[in-house]
Amino acid sequence: MTSDIFKEALNGGTFDFRKPDFQPFFEVHDQKAKLLMEFNNEDDPDKQHELLEKITGRDVPDNVMVFPPLKTDFGGHIFLKSGVLINTDCLFDDFGGVYLDENVLIGPRVSLITANHDQRPAYRDLVILKPIHIHKNAWIGTGAIILPGVTIGENAIVGAGSLVTKDVPANTTVIGDPAKPMKGK
Repeated sequence: MTSDIFKEALNGGTFDFRKPDFQPFFEVHDQKAKLLMEFNNEDDPDKQHELLEKITGRDVPDNVMVFPPLKTDFGGHIFLKSGVLINTDCLFDDFGGVYLDENVLIGPRVSLITANHDQRPAYRDLVILKPIHIHKNAWIGTGAIILPGVTIGENAIVGAGSLVTKDVPANTTVIGDPAKPMKGK
């Protein structure tokens, strides 16, 4: 059952966080919190890289750069490709899956959120997961927030402080709350 909840999460699952079958998530969360604390207090880049691989549960390319502090609720659903740079003080709510393709740049204090709750008051215990995909060469500006299920296209730019609620096409710059394509140049 344990691995099933994690596989289902990556497929856009819905879970009741108060039910016993959600308990494996909390257990992994607690394990990863200790590794994150070590990562965020480590100043040796080689040891940081080793800890990042433990947090994600997979090999991380040598040219990936992550500047602490990093915050994540799960860690095991962060997928990093070659050349990714994650600046300081980012929050990855990654249980639903965060996929960063080659040479993605993530500015300071960016939040990538893959979980939401059901809007109906009687069902707020339901956690609804949708992955975030950020494609090759995209740049996410300082303080941007990317919401569940959003895809950022190749070479796209998300302006600082933007709230991204919808997909961003390739080669597009968006800005604002909610983020919208910039007009003209």
